[in-house]
Amino acid sequence: MGLSLTRAAQWTPASSGTGKLESTPMNESLLKEILSFAEQFGSQHPQEALHVFQEPLQWSTTLVASDFKTDYDISDSDVKSNERDSEGLPLLQLSPPTVSVRSFSQLSKLVHLAEDKKVEEVQACLEENRYPLVKILGSSVASILQGEDTDTDVLSLVDKVKDQGKDSEVKVKLFLLLQNLDNKLLSKCLEEIAGKIRLDPTAVKNEVDSLKHSSIEGEKRVLKSIRYTSDYIFSNGCRAPPWRQVHGEMCYLVIEPCDTETLCVTCSTAGVFINGGIKQEGEESGYERTSDVYRDLRTLLKSRSPHLAENINTQDFAVQEPPSTQKVQHVEPVDAEEQGQSQSSYEQREKNVNENARQSLYKTGGEKKYEPCPRWRNLGLTSPCGEAEEKKRSKSSGEEKCDGIQKRKRGAGAKGKMKAEFSASSLPGRLSSQKIKTPAGSMPLDAFSESSSESEEEEEQPERRQESNTDLPSEYWQIQKLVKYLKGGDQTATVLTLCAMMDFNLMQETCQLAIRDVGGLEVLINLLDTDEVKCKIGSLKILRKISHNVQIRRAIVDMGGLQSIVRILDSPVKDLKALAAETISNVARFRRARRTVRQYGGIKKLVKLLDCVPNLASLSANQEKDVEVARCGALALWSCSKSTKNKEAIRKAGGIPLLGRLLKSPHENMLIPVVGTLQECASEESYRIAIQTEGMIKDLVKNLSSDNDELQMHCASAIFKCAEGKQTRDLVREYKGLQPLASLLSKASNKQLLAAATGAIWKCSISMENVAKFQEYKALETLVGLLTDQPEEVLVNVVGAVGEFARIAANKAIIRKCGGIKSLVNLLTGTNQALLVNVTNAVGACATDMDNMAIIDQLDGVRLVWSLLKNPSAEVQSSAAWALCPCINNAKDAGEMVRSLVGGLELIVNLLKSTNNEVLASICAAIAKIAKDKENLAVLTDHGVVPLLAKQTNTTDDRLRRHLAEAIGHCCMWGSNRASFGDAGAVAPLVRYLKSKDKEVHQSTAMALYQLSKDPNNCITMHEKGVVKPLIHIMGSDEDMLQEAAAGCVRNIRLLALANRKAVLFN
Repeated sequence: MGLSLTRAAQWTPASSGTGKLESTPMNESLLKEILSFAEQFGSQHPQEALHVFQEPLQWSTTLVASDFKTDYDISDSDVKSNERDSEGLPLLQLSPPTVSVRSFSQLSKLVHLAEDKKVEEVQACLEENRYPLVKILGSSVASILQGEDTDTDVLSLVDKVKDQGKDSEVKVKLFLLLQNLDNKLLSKCLEEIAGKIRLDPTAVKNEVDSLKHSSIEGEKRVLKSIRYTSDYIFSNGCRAPPWRQVHGEMCYLVIEPCDTETLCVTCSTAGVFINGGIKQEGEESGYERTSDVYRDLRTLLKSRSPHLAENINTQDFAVQEPPSTQKVQHVEPVDAEEQGQSQSSYEQREKNVNENARQSLYKTGGEKKYEPCPRWRNLGLTSPCGEAEEKKRSKSSGEEKCDGIQKRKRGAGAKGKMKAEFSASSLPGRLSSQKIKTPAGSMPLDAFSESSSESEEEEEQPERRQESNTDLPSEYWQIQKLVKYLKGGDQTATVLTLCAMMDFNLMQETCQLAIRDVGGLEVLINLLDTDEVKCKIGSLKILRKISHNVQIRRAIVDMGGLQSIVRILDSPVKDLKALAAETISNVARFRRARRTVRQYGGIKKLVKLLDCVPNLASLSANQEKDVEVARCGALALWSCSKSTKNKEAIRKAGGIPLLGRLLKSPHENMLIPVVGTLQECASEESYRIAIQTEGMIKDLVKNLSSDNDELQMHCASAIFKCAEGKQTRDLVREYKGLQPLASLLSKASNKQLLAAATGAIWKCSISMENVAKFQEYKALETLVGLLTDQPEEVLVNVVGAVGEFARIAANKAIIRKCGGIKSLVNLLTGTNQALLVNVTNAVGACATDMDNMAIIDQLDGVRLVWSLLKNPSAEVQSSAAWALCPCINNAKDAGEMVRSLVGGLELIVNLLKSTNNEVLASICAAIAKIAKDKENLAVLTDHGVVPLLAKQTNTTDDRLRRHLAEAIGHCCMWGSNRASFGDAGAVAPLVRYLKSKDKEVHQSTAMALYQLSKDPNNCITMHEKGVVKPLIHIMGSDEDMLQEAAAGCVRNIRLLALANRKAVLFN
């Protein structure tokens, strides 16, 4: 499984992590062969199957503990095989979702257990173990055996590896078996490949020329026309752009048959097929294959045009089929990618090409001369003549001098170094994973070695761009000329050139990349280090606009431009500070840029920009500039605040009170970045406390009534994050913020705003006073209507709010009448864990109403909730168990309902092995409800509920103590369970529960002790542990049930003592 995996198997690009096996016929065939080998290995080679691997094969499996039968030790969700190695370690271990296998015997058994998921398991194993031979035999043994000739006999091989540890003979046999499998797989792949037709550019050109000959006027013509989408021919004979050549595509044709619609055809090395409609090169969406692949154009056209099929054999231009054994010309693609892959792999590989190549059109001497852009030349796809011309141009460009201003301040060496590094960072062959791991540019690696808490934030991915046309517009070349003037002009010429560049639409991608492609970006960054204010302003105005492009902002950071921009924040010129801050807001949209801003002191400088007086009735011109600087500073802080460390830096720099002051501004363009920054930072508790204490809640509530949707969204989002605290919830109600939040529910078309508004309503409705207010605005009816056809981020909040509303009895009926019960039950089948937690809470709250419970039972809701106990999330498990309690309590025939759930009672008992206290408390509460039915209690006892409950009694968690004692009390009602609890050591810890300060713990514990005291041995234990004194104290309680339980326990102890005394006296 070595060569077949690396050479024959088809893998997706490793853009992040390891590549995956593509869904292709060849891969499916390989997987089936490997699956058959693994399934039969245990029976065909029993001795080799017992060999313990040097390293375990590990992968993420879909199997769970319940899939394993006998021969395995199952503990909670973990599984260990009974079969172990010489050191006593299991040969198979499952800790969901990871499985670890250390022998072929266990691998074969696991494959059989997978049933209909066998192929998926084998695929996952191979994807996460690309070199299985090394793990099975060890790297040293594998390298020795792989280095030997294929005709070396077995004994010689054994002698070679006998020094590498024991079982050398078994290792050699395993190696030979795997080698035979490898050869078999490679032979199978070669047979498939040999049967495929391979086309080359010459064959396609000859066939197209023949078909063009058929496009003549007359009755017998078979085609109206046939043409290429591109006139430029690369040195390898292809007409397809380089980023499509990596997929084996050679050219694209537009064919008009006489009797059917126009056909858009792709000619590739694997054959020809109809595409999505490429009429001009560059229309990315059109590259997708929409038909079968045909061996040549004639076969495709005959299948599409009956007229052509009828007449093609009578024409002189009939194309001869190329023999399958013909030696074809080698088509050299842009990337060293093997040909013949499926279309799906092509689309995947396209995502890893950093930049789309461009094709240019020069006009010289009245004649059209087609020439590619510089990036295509760099790829080696142009003719030698084109390369010579490029060298000539670059040489003359390098000789240009700048003598007007200090544009060369960095020195020739530094500039050359920067340019070289920039070129390297923009090569199309670079994988995105490399870009993330190794920052390009002139910054030393140790500058980014600081550990950051930003690891949870994903690096911004390069955008996938589409070309609007094969030929670049005239603006591209005009901007390139201006950049040349920018490089060589004096101060006046530089300013004029910058002004001329700003006349172009710099938000257009073509103009942005034109500046970068000829080194203009480097010059603009150099200008930031000059002493000329006008040049700096002009440069920043351009950088501010072009930095909206993903590639441009990355290049700015790679070149060290962000440091220069941060330094400008100290400038006394306010226009410069505003432009620099706004540029930072565009550039700092990915992690490395945000870190750079912080490391070079940018956060403190940006916070200083916020110091202004924004809310005066009338502002002077100077004050207006201050306000604009503050606005731009807030924009930059908003971008930077997506980093946890930057949030802390903003707080330490004194940003919170300044943001609070700006929050009172009457201008929306100021408020949006300020509120955006606050809501981003509100994920930190220190900010939530500050927002409340600084009086910002009032301003946030006020701006909820704004006409600007974006401002409303950020205000609602900030309230959503801050309303975890009761005081904040009360302030929102006090400042009359509940009605504006309820009114935002009507804007259901704006999903981002809806998610923020429903989130704020959810958190505010934790307070029952707020729920009552929301009901005045009919918010619940609207929320129930939003339980369907909404994105998950909205549903999580809506369901959370419905669950809070359902705590009021009257609202349960409203939810039922509006059809909310069915919607909630339907959501129980989802996979989003946050949503499942809220749904189960809501279902549990609704189930306390008998009529609602009848509907839940009718919709099979109890089974769905019970099935969530298998969810790997502890939070989902506990919320599901809590929801089961009211369901069991209010079901019409609860005992029968529980028994009808196959394996349900075993599942709930096994969850007592959990290490999560919340899960344990909820499961104990559910057991207490289930145990009220005698038959179910008998089943629970058979599944070992008594020792598992007894094992948890040493806990100090009062919430768990309360429900655990309640469960023990109810489980005492069957057979000899009372004595069993005593034997398991559960009585003494229960006595200690009476020292708790929680009265509910006292009540459930007294009930449990009363039941346990019906066994004489338990009475003796209780008396020894001093239970009588606290029980006598509890007997003075106002609770009747508590009094009776405590008195009953004391009575039983006293009766035992009397009986013992009588026995002593009479004997």
